[in-house]
Amino acid sequence: MNELVIAFGLFLFIEGILYALFPAKMKSMLKKLDLVKDSQLRSGGLIFAIIGFVIIYFVKS
Repeated sequence: MNELVIAFGLFLFIEGILYALFPAKMKSMLKKLDLVKDSQLRSGGLIFAIIGFVIIYFVKS
């Protein structure tokens, strides 16, 4: 459970630092998100989730 809290904190830190350092770029990127199809977002999310799971699996084992 401790690792989950650390991971969530790291996620918030990375997101926050991106918005703090590049606010205009982040707004532009979010506007472009409307142009991406739902299936592409779903596929990309699934790929990143699998990559993240594999990384966690190998680090923890």
